[in-house]
Amino acid sequence: MRPSAFCLPFILLFSIPLAAQQETREPEAATGLYQQQLVSAKHYMVSAAHPMATQAGLNILAKGGSAVDAAIAVQLMLGLVEPQSSGIGGGAFMLHWQATQQKLTGFDGREMAPKAADGLLFSHNGTTMNWRDAYVGGKSVGVPGVVAMLHSAHQQYGKLAWAELFRDTITAAEQGFSVSSRTARQLAMGWNKGVSQFYESKQYFFPAGKVVTEGTVLKNPAYASTLKAIAAKGPEAFYQGELASAISQRVQTAPVNPGYMTTADLAAYRPIERDAVCIPYRVYKVCGMAPPSSGGIAVLQILGILQHVDMAKLAPGSVQATHLLAQAAKLAFADRERYLADPAFVNVPVAGMLAPDYLAARAALIDPAKDRAPAEAGMPAGAPVLQSAVSPELPNTSHFSIVDADGNAVSMTSSIENVFGSGLMVGGFLLNNQLTDFSLAPTQHGYLVANRVEGGKRPRSSMAPMMVFDEQGSLLLVIGSPGGSRIINYVAQSIVAVLDWKLDVQQAINLPRSTHRNDYLALEKGTELASQTGVLEDMGYKVQLQDLNSGLHAIMLGTNALQGAADPRREGLAAGN
Repeated sequence: MRPSAFCLPFILLFSIPLAAQQETREPEAATGLYQQQLVSAKHYMVSAAHPMATQAGLNILAKGGSAVDAAIAVQLMLGLVEPQSSGIGGGAFMLHWQATQQKLTGFDGREMAPKAADGLLFSHNGTTMNWRDAYVGGKSVGVPGVVAMLHSAHQQYGKLAWAELFRDTITAAEQGFSVSSRTARQLAMGWNKGVSQFYESKQYFFPAGKVVTEGTVLKNPAYASTLKAIAAKGPEAFYQGELASAISQRVQTAPVNPGYMTTADLAAYRPIERDAVCIPYRVYKVCGMAPPSSGGIAVLQILGILQHVDMAKLAPGSVQATHLLAQAAKLAFADRERYLADPAFVNVPVAGMLAPDYLAARAALIDPAKDRAPAEAGMPAGAPVLQSAVSPELPNTSHFSIVDADGNAVSMTSSIENVFGSGLMVGGFLLNNQLTDFSLAPTQHGYLVANRVEGGKRPRSSMAPMMVFDEQGSLLLVIGSPGGSRIINYVAQSIVAVLDWKLDVQQAINLPRSTHRNDYLALEKGTELASQTGVLEDMGYKVQLQDLNSGLHAIMLGTNALQGAADPRREGLAAGN
């Protein structure tokens, strides 16, 4: 599927605060627009970031598989055909809805720091490393969690045999697949220098010294072998034995920034089931992932603040809508920077951050006519004394949404962090660089940072797989996006567009983007939203026009049909039957 000229018909803003040091950290650059349209189906649906991944999920659903079964097939295929964004060398968060039992479960497959890691992991000669120097190589690699998480979900909610879910991807890896325009462009841009320098990744992505191009038929026999082992032996084939030894050795002997991961770290990894976090919004209930993801709480805070405004009266793309969404995002992100981290290590005041009276007090801080100075973190009930700190998160992530024939659903966001992760490759897949999602410095201004590196800790994430329920408690919307720290805004904006402005999911996803990360207001260039620049600057905003590469994939459930949508900014596909 090649990029086509596709005019975004709506305008809107949404923003997420992030410190200025991240202004140039947008390595997954825009690669064109893709024609997308609203898709309807009666029985089941998949919306994912690559057509082959969508088809792998549909094949499983056509065999009577569950949403979890399909999610496994989708993720395995994404690791092959969209390797720059996610894979079994990374981590993920999944929300699962079991329709018969009316049960919502969160699965935490976030990466984990090696036991030997501490707050000085990214210090060199007493100085904190620059992020660009830290992400490449072994030091940034966390213990991957995707395989363990998917297996845990399958044990509870799978219907088909585990090995059956691997077949399509094994076949594609052995017989070859066509390199997509997006992957080819990401390689050609050369952001991740490790990919072109480390032996295994160089051999795969730069055969004979030349970068693979769009349409190249690429085979990955090493990945096929890895998947055959996991299909036959389960997660033990990943976390123990030869592959675990190869992973730890690759990390420890990396040519750049050798790390500390051991086979014991891999063997000790466990996925965690977590209760979803939910709040009422209008007549709906909106639910997201609990910490260490910051995405769920931040999206809910934004909606809880906007609860005090009649957003339905504002036109999508109006200056006032832009302003209010930005202000709510600034407040939510200020709290995110201060309080959100792995709850096994830090007291995260979740209840206080989502309390109605606290969100009402935060909403009262918004000036309806102008932008003020950067937002400061509030003091929700139960808040510990901590220092805010920026932790870079990059938009090299993937999200997919699935609804099966029984009404069960999966909203899953998966990532290896930077484009092509750490650059290290083993067993046919790339290893993540998620440990750079920690604060690179453990303290600021004499206070401990909540999201500092600690052995066995999971880094904070912005991934925000979400589900929305109607006033009868029935599942209404499954949604999420890649986009690094901007995920929070992309998802919250789209939820507002569906619930308040009554747009269909494709219209909501098509809306032009903006982000505010508590430093400047970014408006998606090349859209009508850019025409608001002057007015917004007069209101006090510092405005920049830039590419904003959301990758929203969503499914809306109606009385007699499912409606699916894929983001025109990426090459995904929504399809069903």
